[in-house]
Amino acid sequence: MRTVLATRYVTPLREGGSLPAIVEADDSGLYVVKFRAAGHGTKALIAEWLSGELARAAGIRVPEIVGVEVDAALGRNEPDPEIRELLRNSTGTNIGLDFLPGSITFDPTAGPAPPADEASAIVWFDAFTTNVDRTPRNPNLLAWHRQLWLIDHGSSLYFHHAWDPAASDGRNAFAPIRDHVLLPWATGIATAGERIAAAWTPAVVTSVLAAIPDAWLTDEPRFASPAEHREAYAHYFERRLGAATIFTEEAERARHAVV
Repeated sequence: MRTVLATRYVTPLREGGSLPAIVEADDSGLYVVKFRAAGHGTKALIAEWLSGELARAAGIRVPEIVGVEVDAALGRNEPDPEIRELLRNSTGTNIGLDFLPGSITFDPTAGPAPPADEASAIVWFDAFTTNVDRTPRNPNLLAWHRQLWLIDHGSSLYFHHAWDPAASDGRNAFAPIRDHVLLPWATGIATAGERIAAAWTPAVVTSVLAAIPDAWLTDEPRFASPAEHREAYAHYFERRLGAATIFTEEAERARHAVV
């Protein structure tokens, strides 16, 4: 994970409970940053990294994801007490997505329609990661330079908020896929899934897991070390891929019901 230092808090993006913001960094770039002290804390950051980088490995477009180091001095002159407290409690490594200037939220009624292979890949990927946040009401898709870009995966992989044995088994059909914004165009879900699964070699998954900062993996009492925590995610992904037929068939049933 490439890491940058936050140098200026530009403006808040008051969406939901996570209080993300546009932040300028020492590489002169602008990033949409999620802070470890907001919302679901480091779990949301882990989900953002894992889902985002697995999507990238599958050939799906995601803005560059970086670690954003927040110094205690960043919010010292911030007039909003809520933001000042958020920044003070988020010192250390947070997560940021490259800001895409001029991008707009994808509107399924306005078009243009996404290619079938791309829509199918995104639907299958979101079923794999159990992402409940890709609906017509909240698509979390940006249109930028006439291409779709995936953002905001903090609500994916929701099993890890409890590590419940049943949920982390991975054999979840994921019924919420019926609400996916791209379902009408996803005509080749199974084929897309086979291609993605082939791209996720053990080496790829290990590399994505290895990049998670240890500091994000130390507050889960079920695991004795960050290494053990990473291994649990690796086992989950392996089991989830083994259950691909289950959630692929669920996605295909959902599509037939809406077209």
